[in-house]
Amino acid sequence: MNTFNLGPAILFVPADRPERYAKAYERSDAIIIDLEDAVAPDDRPAARRALAAHLANMDAATTAKTIVRVNPVNEPDYLDDVKLLSTTSVAYVMVPKAENPTDCDHISAALPGVELIALCETATGVVQAANIARHPAVAGLMWGSEDLMVSTGGTSSRFPDATYRDVPRFARAQVLLAAAAAGKASIDTIHTDISPTQQFIAEAEDAVATGWTAKACIHPAQVQIVRQAYTPTDTEIEYAESLLHEVAHQAGVFQFRGTMVDSPLIAHAQNILDRAAKLKAI
Repeated sequence: MNTFNLGPAILFVPADRPERYAKAYERSDAIIIDLEDAVAPDDRPAARRALAAHLANMDAATTAKTIVRVNPVNEPDYLDDVKLLSTTSVAYVMVPKAENPTDCDHISAALPGVELIALCETATGVVQAANIARHPAVAGLMWGSEDLMVSTGGTSSRFPDATYRDVPRFARAQVLLAAAAAGKASIDTIHTDISPTQQFIAEAEDAVATGWTAKACIHPAQVQIVRQAYTPTDTEIEYAESLLHEVAHQAGVFQFRGTMVDSPLIAHAQNILDRAAKLKAI
């Protein structure tokens, strides 16, 4: 069962920029403090010291909104990352370049009780997404497009109009389906467009429509776009409430406002109301 409840807009912040932590919490639903790609290798010791000081002073509410992305399990910085986290109360750890359940075994053994967000961003990770999602310590899956292209020998995940090429689109679907089949959360990857371009807005709206639990952001300006996409409109809420009210007076398939309604459409309506209730509670 998916117990992930961090909200739809999750903001990355480099671990070596502690002055940004507070603003990141204020401007998003949760944050990913990144010890991996966002920090140069030579800066990671200082980043760990800054993160350690922050984690030592977190209250319960802040802890519940914090994900730490460590380095891959086969890289030297990983051991130092895990050593740091073993003395903290961090609740979520992101596993980059996850390629099999064994990667999750390593971290869950070192950090008992911590929930994992497995980042499937290589060809192997995408192929193994279903197996990774079933790991008991995994709370959710995320996917990544650019590292995926590195693993395939490609050079670009998107067409000139910023829409995805077929291979990343396939990978995105694979990871979403793997998470949903296992009853786990799903986090759609970042978009490099910091400004609210129409393509970014469309991508956020597609994440909602296809069932992603959340979308990752790399800039505070993206957060509001994601929140707007995930927030049902008054019209959508009114339609869903009215349809569900009508269900009590119908048996089997029925017509509602010119549309034939069966059980999947009833479930869609309930999902809209559930999403509205969840956002109201955040």
